[in-house]
Amino acid sequence: MVDIAAVGQKVISNIEKVIIGKRPQLTLCLAAYLCEGHILLEDVPGVAKTMLARALARSVQSSFKRLQCTPDLLPTDITGVSIFNQKTIDFEFRPGPIFTQTLLADEINRATPRTQAALLEAMAERRVTADGKTYDLKAPFLVIATQNPIDQEGTFPLPEAQLDRFLVRLSLGYPTMEEESKMLLKLQKGHPIDELNPVVKTEDWLACQEATRDIHVDDKIRKYILEIVHATREHEEIQLGGSPRASIALFRTSQAMAALNGRDFVLPDDIKKMAGPVMCHRLILRPEARLRRKTAQSILNELISEIAVPLTDRHKSSMKDDFE
Repeated sequence: MVDIAAVGQKVISNIEKVIIGKRPQLTLCLAAYLCEGHILLEDVPGVAKTMLARALARSVQSSFKRLQCTPDLLPTDITGVSIFNQKTIDFEFRPGPIFTQTLLADEINRATPRTQAALLEAMAERRVTADGKTYDLKAPFLVIATQNPIDQEGTFPLPEAQLDRFLVRLSLGYPTMEEESKMLLKLQKGHPIDELNPVVKTEDWLACQEATRDIHVDDKIRKYILEIVHATREHEEIQLGGSPRASIALFRTSQAMAALNGRDFVLPDDIKKMAGPVMCHRLILRPEARLRRKTAQSILNELISEIAVPLTDRHKSSMKDDFE
């Protein structure tokens, strides 16, 4: 049995040499990575979004490439292009940056919709089709995209279909004064990312991803997930609720969160913890709800508070052990 919690702790501790004071966000990123999902980091510039992506790739010994999205970026700049070789008198395919294990798509909303769509096949099926040929991407494959929610000039907001491809969306936020003081000391003589070493082999991380699928989900827990997702479809202030893909995402990420906490079964708390990062970017509110300054997170919190929390046999046993 793979000790996912121990592996996750090693990775988080390693990343914290670079990213200070963001353990909850790092845990969410690992949960998404364990589920073979993709991450959307939405935050203001300068809060270490790029450093997080680089540190995560280094920690699990995976290859890393960075793609700077701009309005003039073409789909072939992502997937690759065929170039005529005069020596062989034939076309040769030159792979693009998507042929890596960890791809950072920086400021993804600055790319045009056509270019954004070039990522869809790779994100959903882990393969790329170029010039009529299909190429499989090496596992583990992860896309970490960033976008700035403040500066909207010259941007192309991600369509719902593209947002739905991201397993979780989260923000890092500003550090506290104490955390920022520690950061200044660390950066005084150089950046710690340059000395960061892998702590987990790629094959071990793949084993963790496989083991996460075996985490037990009780029938009552499964029903609880569906009740939350279906409630978003019926709420009067939500125009578009969670899709079946949202149900799968909540199911899988709750398994990962349980595994990272050292359990082989899912608790309702795991679902509550993952509901916001998994669901909020998939919900579209009605205009009147936005006028009342309602947010997807506030409505989701209301829905969850109204749904009865299930109590499984394993949950009862866990509570009894804690009490004793």
